[in-house]
Amino acid sequence: MSDQQELLVFQSLWAMERRHTDGLERSLEENIAMIADEGFDGISTHWTDRETVSRVSALLRDRGMTAEGQCFPKTVDDLKPVLEVASEFPLHHLDIQPDVRPRRLEECLPLLEGWMRLAEEVDFPVLIETHRDRMTTDLFFTLDMLDAMPDLPLVADLSHFLVGREFAWPVDDENHAMIERILDNSWAFHGRVATREQVQIEISFPAHRMWVELFERWWSYGFASWRRRAAADATLAFTCELGPKPYAIIGRDGNDTTDRWEESLQMRDIARRLWQDTPAPRAAD
Repeated sequence: MSDQQELLVFQSLWAMERRHTDGLERSLEENIAMIADEGFDGISTHWTDRETVSRVSALLRDRGMTAEGQCFPKTVDDLKPVLEVASEFPLHHLDIQPDVRPRRLEECLPLLEGWMRLAEEVDFPVLIETHRDRMTTDLFFTLDMLDAMPDLPLVADLSHFLVGREFAWPVDDENHAMIERILDNSWAFHGRVATREQVQIEISFPAHRMWVELFERWWSYGFASWRRRAAADATLAFTCELGPKPYAIIGRDGNDTTDRWEESLQMRDIARRLWQDTPAPRAAD
């Protein structure tokens, strides 16, 4: 184990889906080989079906890679079988997308508290993702959750908040401060660039550079915040998650306007550059 903090860059298996009009899709083995050959440290995928997870885990193990597991519980008990699978097939961390939509904070707390109690029984982090159409769909509501549970550990997918709240441009200090509060509770990151109107834009288009720079600012803040909070030998996972249509913008032919795989490699390089530019925390006196 390294004695210093490290960044691990993952690639989403969902983002590897082509969904092209030619109907061709790569196999799981082909996708993981592509990801490994480009130097990613791991993948992100569902970690719920034992048979599938066993297959994925063996492929990763052969290549010295790890994973972010994703799950979508509706109840506290829904998490138990996922934790059993994750305990059998190791991963870097487990990402919960809470598949419930309470309108009142009081309905959320028993679920969050229950999941966090179960998380204490395993030896890997269990994190709550910020995501539309989930418990965390709204920025203000999620901040209320943090008021009630200040130590709630998050996975930051900030694209959903930018679209959901339709921040005016330029983003003002008040909105930056709210995003930074989310980042101060974040222990992993999902990489996608949004605008105030679209959840995923083409990062290689020069006209989108202003939005790329906005997310670079947020990720840089998040990396620095994590480095201050995390252990000296901890690893931070950043997942490139440029999803297929309908996340990806398509042209008249029904296909992506850019090569999402090439843009995933660009995002990988952005994350590594930002990490290199993030100062390590000072040693305690």
